[in-house]
Amino acid sequence: MLSKLKKNSKLSYGEKSSKNTIINAENLTTLKMLNDTDLKESITCIYIDPPYNNNERYFHYDDDAGHEKWLDSLLIRISELFKLLKDDGSIWISIDDTEVHYLKVGIDKLLGRNKFVSTIIWEHRTTRENRVTFSNNHEYVLVYAKNPKLFAQKRNLSPLTEEVKSRYKNPDNDPRGLWQSVSVNVQNGHAAKTQYYTITAPSGKTHNPPNGRCWAFNEERMNNEIRDGNIWFGIDGTGVPRKKKFLKDGKQGLTPETLWLAEEVGTSKSAKKHILKIFKDEPVFDTPKPEELIAKILKLASNEGDQILDAYLGSGTTAAVAHKMNRPYIGIEEGKHAITHCAERLKQVVDGESGGISLDVGWEGGGGFHFFSTSNKN
Repeated sequence: MLSKLKKNSKLSYGEKSSKNTIINAENLTTLKMLNDTDLKESITCIYIDPPYNNNERYFHYDDDAGHEKWLDSLLIRISELFKLLKDDGSIWISIDDTEVHYLKVGIDKLLGRNKFVSTIIWEHRTTRENRVTFSNNHEYVLVYAKNPKLFAQKRNLSPLTEEVKSRYKNPDNDPRGLWQSVSVNVQNGHAAKTQYYTITAPSGKTHNPPNGRCWAFNEERMNNEIRDGNIWFGIDGTGVPRKKKFLKDGKQGLTPETLWLAEEVGTSKSAKKHILKIFKDEPVFDTPKPEELIAKILKLASNEGDQILDAYLGSGTTAAVAHKMNRPYIGIEEGKHAITHCAERLKQVVDGESGGISLDVGWEGGGGFHFFSTSNKN
C-alpha cells in the first residue's frame, strides 16, 4: 500500500499489527499516491484543519498565502481527498470567517452543490474580544458527503440529553417502561372522512379533533391503539387523547444540531491547555482543535473500525482522538512537527495519555502506529 514511502521503525511505536499510519510527507503528492492504492474509496471520515488564509503568522507556519493561490491549492487537495471517500463517507473542513464563503462556493463548483450537507458553527471562544469591531466567538466546519443520502442513513445520532430523557416518565406504571405522550391530532389538509369521529375517554367524556385538525388514525386503528393501552387520557381518564411514545422503541438519540457550544466540544483555549500539558518542552501550535470537537465529528460520521484520514495533521489531534476511539487512521503532515508533535503525542496516547477525551471514552492505552516518510532523514 505504501511502497513508495519508507517506514521509520525508530519512530513507529506500539503494536506492530496496528493499522494506524502517520506519513511525514507533502500531502498532495501523498494523496495522489493513496488514490493509486486499495485505499481509494475506502475512507469513512476525513477531517482537515487547513490554513485559514487569515494573514496571521504562527510559530509553525505563516497563514498569508494570496486568496487565489490559497483557494486553488486547497481545492486540488479536496478533490484528491474526495476520491478516497467511501460512498457513505464524508469530509469535514474547519475554516473561519476570512474564507468560509469563498471556500464553500469553490467546493460547490468542484464537487457539486448536491454534495453539501451542512455548516457547523463551533463556539471556539467564550471570552469577549474588545479590541475589534465584533468579538468573533465562532468558527465553522463545512460538511460534504460522497452521497448525502447514504451518509444520512449512516450518520449516527447525538446522545439523548438529560433534558430530553427527563420528558419520559411512567405515571401509570406501564410494564413497557418510560414513555412520553404525543398528540394524535394533525392538520387536516389531506384528511380522509374516516379521520373525523368522536373518541370516548374511559371516564365517558367525549373528544373531537380541534377545528382545522383531524385524528392521525382512522377510527378502527384508534380503537386498536386504545385497546392496546397506547392512548393516554390523563391520570383521571378525562384528558385529550395522546399517544404513548416509549423510550425503548425510539431511536436512542437526537438529530445532530448545527450549533456546537464550547461547553460540549471545548474551545481553542482549552485545546491549547491540553497541548501544553503534552508538550512541556516543545513550542505548541497556536490554534489547536480540542479533542472533544474531533470526537463529536467522529461519533457522528463513523463507527469503531471505520477508517479516518487527516491530511493536515498539525499537532496530531485527529489521530489521537481516532486512536482513543478505536478507529484506524492515516495522518499526513509535511513539517518536522510530524516527529516532534504527532509521533510524540501518539506515543503518549499508546502509553495511556489521560487528557482530552480519555476519561470520556475510558482510554487506558494500547495499540500502536507506523511512521512513514519520503526519505530516511527522520
